[in-house]
Amino acid sequence: MKQYIYADNAATTKLDKTAFEAMTPWLLEEYGNASQPYAFARKPQKALADARATIAECIGALPEEIYFTSGGTESDNWVIKSSAFADPKKRATITSAFEHHAVLHSCAAIERLGYPVAYMWPSDEGYIAEETLEKYITNNTRLVSVMLSNNEIGSILPIQKLCEVSHAYGALFHTDAVQAVGHIKIDVHELGVDFLSASAHKFNGPKGIGFLFIRNGVELPPYADGGAQESAHRAGTENVAAIVGMAAALKANCDLLEQNQQHILNLERQLVSNLNESGLAYKRNGGDNKLPGLLSLSFRGKDGEAILHRMDLMGISISTGSACDSVNTKISHVLQAIRLDKDYVEGTIRISLGKNNTEEDVERIAAALIKILL
Repeated sequence: MKQYIYADNAATTKLDKTAFEAMTPWLLEEYGNASQPYAFARKPQKALADARATIAECIGALPEEIYFTSGGTESDNWVIKSSAFADPKKRATITSAFEHHAVLHSCAAIERLGYPVAYMWPSDEGYIAEETLEKYITNNTRLVSVMLSNNEIGSILPIQKLCEVSHAYGALFHTDAVQAVGHIKIDVHELGVDFLSASAHKFNGPKGIGFLFIRNGVELPPYADGGAQESAHRAGTENVAAIVGMAAALKANCDLLEQNQQHILNLERQLVSNLNESGLAYKRNGGDNKLPGLLSLSFRGKDGEAILHRMDLMGISISTGSACDSVNTKISHVLQAIRLDKDYVEGTIRISLGKNNTEEDVERIAAALIKILL
């Protein structure tokens, strides 16, 4: 039986063994509720504190600036909706037209309630320049939300510069960093962001857990009411095992960040070289500053869905765009936002390589594409 090849790491990643092993004691033995005052809760309480400190260290934050959530979607919703609902003046939110749907749909939700939202269009390469933000922002802007890296084309945005513009106008800045955390170096205080969203399953942690960075001194009302967990900011019994697994996975990735990046970049170069040597014609989307291993490839006059299914039959998993919107077969909003030529749009696939991929994987991926498309 052929070995199955997974090349959709931008959708989710394989759980690290170290993260799994770190989780098991909190599921089977130390299962106490961390919010309780008795002795059996002390180890879970310490585990939460240790995980918070580990995550904070990985992104240059303070432990008290890390709030555990169910993932990037909740974190995005929390920032956009709670910051809007706490503003009686209904000041504006600014975002980009190619954000993840967790941001775009949250913005649409507050728009329906009368909160104004402006949408910036990226360049053809998938970037938002500070000059673009200058055209939209005013002294009546409350929040700017721009992703750190795009989940479909991999472009890394100039967040530090966008933050500087936002703060000059008195606006807060949020970045959806779900695709970037654990894959590129991130220091929240160097970036200058007020809020940052992350999701564990994107960096080899468990699904259903994430975190939100909230800069000290920035007020954000709770998103869900109930108990006093997370400093009374996020009600609900803490998922200790998942939180511990998230911290272990993030630390493992950050400890080997340069090594992982180099490995993935080598695989990326190998794949591109094989495709180019074959004479296969394609367009690669995005500019030069991209996440390692994320390739958005467009083939003129082809059908991306058909390519995906043929690759699947050959034992290879890829994507045609954002996996979070896999039930929707209309043209990707990201590809529309970068104004990709209509002859290429429907023939677009996404290959996202991870640290667990091998040279043999890349050889088979390239051979499969060449066989399907030539």
